[in-house]
Amino acid sequence: MSWSEPSDRLYFRQLLSGADFARDDPLARQMVNFVYLVGDRETGEAVVIDPAYGVGELVDVLAADGMRLTGALVTHYHADHCGGDIMGYSIEGLRELLTLEGGGVPVHVQRAEAEWVKRSTGLSDSDLSVHDSGDVVHAGGIPIELMHTPGHTPGSQCFLVDGRLVAGDTLFLEGCGRTDLPGGDAEAMYESITRRLAAVPDDTVLFPGHLYSPEPSATMGETRRRNYVFRFSTRDAWLSMFGA
Repeated sequence: MSWSEPSDRLYFRQLLSGADFARDDPLARQMVNFVYLVGDRETGEAVVIDPAYGVGELVDVLAADGMRLTGALVTHYHADHCGGDIMGYSIEGLRELLTLEGGGVPVHVQRAEAEWVKRSTGLSDSDLSVHDSGDVVHAGGIPIELMHTPGHTPGSQCFLVDGRLVAGDTLFLEGCGRTDLPGGDAEAMYESITRRLAAVPDDTVLFPGHLYSPEPSATMGETRRRNYVFRFSTRDAWLSMFGA
């Protein structure tokens, strides 16, 4: 389900784990994570969002497209998004990516997520570039705005790039990320969805962190109409569903 869109300058690819790469990894096929490649065709510079599973393959995809890796962005610390251990499995991720790249690639994380990412991946402070909401990271000349959307984890973040919202596990086309895992917060998720993401225009295309619906993407307008998480009119109603 590899998805890409031609553009004069923007390079954008959506890759599905277990299908577009890491095809022989049963966990990758089960978890159906999306990894995103975002770059500048004019400079050849690109970043990877949520590198996990076959990270060498992701670098090879970039090379085949005439791009080179200049950074990594992380939506949140869970191992299926940045590597580490989960359910007794060890998943490739940031650690292996930095080893492959000689350690010279910055890893961009929200400030509230830094400690969690270090624990999950074994990276150090020197590996991380720590950000606040509203900061902008560039892939060549392509700006990527970082939006702090806590709830699934304390430092979960989404990325806005040229009319696209890469949302990690904050928001899916159907539903949102769990709030009952370590660092989860149902009230914070309510605020992220009803206030922070309310500023995202309807024509923005949502690209989620997992393939949990028949389609890999949809506009925010379509998502707001169809996704049940937007039907809770009050905080109390939301917490009655997610607060337990």
